[in-house]
Amino acid sequence: MHTTIISFEEQTRGWFTYLARARSLLQQVEAYRRLSRHLDSFRRIPVLEFDERAAAEFQRLLRMKLRVGTLDLKIAAIVLARDALLISRNLADFRRIPGLRVEDWSS
Repeated sequence: MHTTIISFEEQTRGWFTYLARARSLLQQVEAYRRLSRHLDSFRRIPVLEFDERAAAEFQRLLRMKLRVGTLDLKIAAIVLARDALLISRNLADFRRIPGLRVEDWSS
């Protein structure tokens, strides 16, 4: 099982927002504790890069003018560039991408 650098980016942005909203020192301590756990989780999972192959695939997807968010397109590009299977609950968006194999294993 792998994840993508884009997934790391999305989740890290969320934790930074959570941290920025922490007002008291106790809230900040908890926010940093959660940010640290987030970092630890990603240290244990192989992370797929947004490399030149993924960038080329991303450009191809952009030209298709799909109604899918930019970060989701980048995730799809990474997966397509590696001819891999994407595991996601977001089937509605990812199924719009031709050639992308995607499954939801959450149920």
